[in-house]
Amino acid sequence: MKPAEIQAVQAHLRRLLGTQKLTIRAAQTRNGPVELLVDGETIGTVDRDAEDGEVAYHVTISVLSEDLPLN
Repeated sequence: MKPAEIQAVQAHLRRLLGTQKLTIRAAQTRNGPVELLVDGETIGTVDRDAEDGEVAYHVTISVLSEDLPLN
């Protein structure tokens, strides 16, 4: 993803989710993942999909069982 796309998606997600703690970090290597972070902790990825002249951004969030509180 290009820097302008990252900024636009980040701004949209911040408004949508109501938090400025969310950031999107560009891929560190060519073809590497674009990371979604909250307070500096990676919680998922953002992928760009261009098909039939339309562009969509897919957000995947991972929740590890070890991060869940015990009942």
